[in-house]
Amino acid sequence: MDAALAWARSGVGLTAPNPSVGCVLVKDGQVIGAARTADGGRPHAETQALAMAGEAAHGATAYVTLEPCAHTGVTGPCADALIAAGISRCVVALVDPDPRVDGGGITRLRASGITVETGLREEEARAMKSEFLSRFAPLRP
Repeated sequence: MDAALAWARSGVGLTAPNPSVGCVLVKDGQVIGAARTADGGRPHAETQALAMAGEAAHGATAYVTLEPCAHTGVTGPCADALIAAGISRCVVALVDPDPRVDGGGITRLRASGITVETGLREEEARAMKSEFLSRFAPLRP
């Protein structure tokens, strides 16, 4: 997760309208893919890391600083891309409060048999995404 946070940190302020997310894919103790959300918000970190890993992503663990998206916008859901790639485990720092996601990515991953762990380095991820998270704060004008 340290590496995923470093990737995300490198994009802070560059990825609007999306938050800067880091994703690192690890298999057999080796990093096989790593990325952050691209400048301008697309492509997302997960799809870039998966492209880097290719077929090696099958059976890998994904470390992601924000829950993989579960809705179709300009691109398809990152949760679906991780499922299609055949990862076996996903470690998520922070659940995405966006109502279009809000646990939906985690639910999809688990429903596909992927082990999901949440909350690893959550406070660091939360601090890095404070501007994004403020959009979903209750009672905000």
